[in-house]
Amino acid sequence: MSTLRNSVRLVGRVGNTPETKTFDNGTKVTLSLATSDFYYNDKKEKIETTQWHNIVAWGKTAELIQKYVEKGKEIAVEGKLTYRTYEDKEGIKRSITEIVINEVLFF
Repeated sequence: MSTLRNSVRLVGRVGNTPETKTFDNGTKVTLSLATSDFYYNDKKEKIETTQWHNIVAWGKTAELIQKYVEKGKEIAVEGKLTYRTYEDKEGIKRSITEIVINEVLFF
């Protein structure tokens, strides 16, 4: 059961061109991923909802994304949910939720 702790798996479409940054400790790629779900309301109308997720990849996974992924492509990712805080340009403290992935599948 320990492998179930903080484990996230998503299948969705990439919402932006992946952004690559190089640091001393390696290459980082960030992108947004849209996942959609639907339900039927009382009038039997199909309602679709979309959730947007911030995705972060490092190392070899980042290199694969950089090479093969573009906006609109459907991918599956596996990783863990993380929270972090940072200060923006105006000095305001912000929080962000990200999924740091360690595996990606291309369709």
